[in-house]
Amino acid sequence: MTIQILSYEFLGPIQLSEWGPPMEEVLYIILSKNKETFQIIHVGESGKTDDAGFFTKNIQFKCWLSHASEQNLHLCIYPMWGSEPEQRQKIVHKIIEKYNPPCNSDDTNIE
Repeated sequence: MTIQILSYEFLGPIQLSEWGPPMEEVLYIILSKNKETFQIIHVGESGKTDDAGFFTKNIQFKCWLSHASEQNLHLCIYPMWGSEPEQRQKIVHKIIEKYNPPCNSDDTNIE
């Protein structure tokens, strides 16, 4: 399954609890699910990680939980293998400007 955000095809959504490492260069979107609709609550980017707690250790995790229960948190990813952080951050900022996710409002440090 895919979901289109701007002109990018993201893989997912899947329940956040179903995600497991490893994960290489990606953009990720955290969504809250309410009935059959999804709302973007956070957008970020990451280089390679093998940390199973990557999302639960995120500094915005508490914010995510203020918008959805843990079972209603979903994840979409957009692989960008071989990309530099600046390339990923540029797209993250475009998505933030368009959708204004609530858990990015004070986010000056993109992961």
